[in-house]
Amino acid sequence: MSTRRVVVTGASSGIGAATVRLFRLRGWDVVGVARRADRLAALRAETGADVFTADLTVQADVDALRDYLAETGPVHALVNNAGGAKGLDSVEAGSIEDWAWMFEINVLAVKRVTTALLPLLRAGIRSGAGSADIVTVTSIAGHVAYLGGGGYNAAKFAAHAMTEVLRLELSGEPIRVIEIAPGMVKTDEFGLVRFNGDADKAFAAYDNVPDPLSAEDVAETIVSSVERPAHVNLDLIVIKPVAQAAPTRIARGELTVREP
Repeated sequence: MSTRRVVVTGASSGIGAATVRLFRLRGWDVVGVARRADRLAALRAETGADVFTADLTVQADVDALRDYLAETGPVHALVNNAGGAKGLDSVEAGSIEDWAWMFEINVLAVKRVTTALLPLLRAGIRSGAGSADIVTVTSIAGHVAYLGGGGYNAAKFAAHAMTEVLRLELSGEPIRVIEIAPGMVKTDEFGLVRFNGDADKAFAAYDNVPDPLSAEDVAETIVSSVERPAHVNLDLIVIKPVAQAAPTRIARGELTVREP
């Protein structure tokens, strides 16, 4: 069979960019998708990946992505990675605009892309691939609520539920539906988006935390899940640093053995 092709959204930075790099190292054809054309161009020059500029909250952009992919070859895997958080406000005080943005990017964009690409994934199976994969990157925020989580918890809980329902709907087809739910991942942009560019707030969460996850840690988990034997489905993978027992239970300082 020819080289397999994977589509990775949110590819311009963080987990998405790391996932593109690792898939390329493993010999995959990759199409990285994001809004920022300059970042995508740099990623293409670095990795040899194909790229497509799109705002996944805009249906016309998603349709254009679908048409481009259909014209340029089969699709064997989709990684729904684009997402983000805004604010740590209470439910009462939270901004409706922030909530709407979080639902658009974390839920509706995943639905748009999945709907658009499922026919292409099925076509890839029929052309000889034998199977296909849909990976959605959610968060532990989609499984455990926490103070200040409000809109982000709600959006990621919805993304988790959508992934569970999709797996039920696709039962009987050779399409694996995989959810990756990371905990604390130290990247350059997640906190900056959440706190409107306030770097002090963005990086305070990582202060004195021993070894938070890196984007590369999560990318390794994504690629490994897709490269398992086709009959093995890792339905849900929760990945956290050892220092994080729960969303708000985080050890700071050196990890040491307690005295009995």
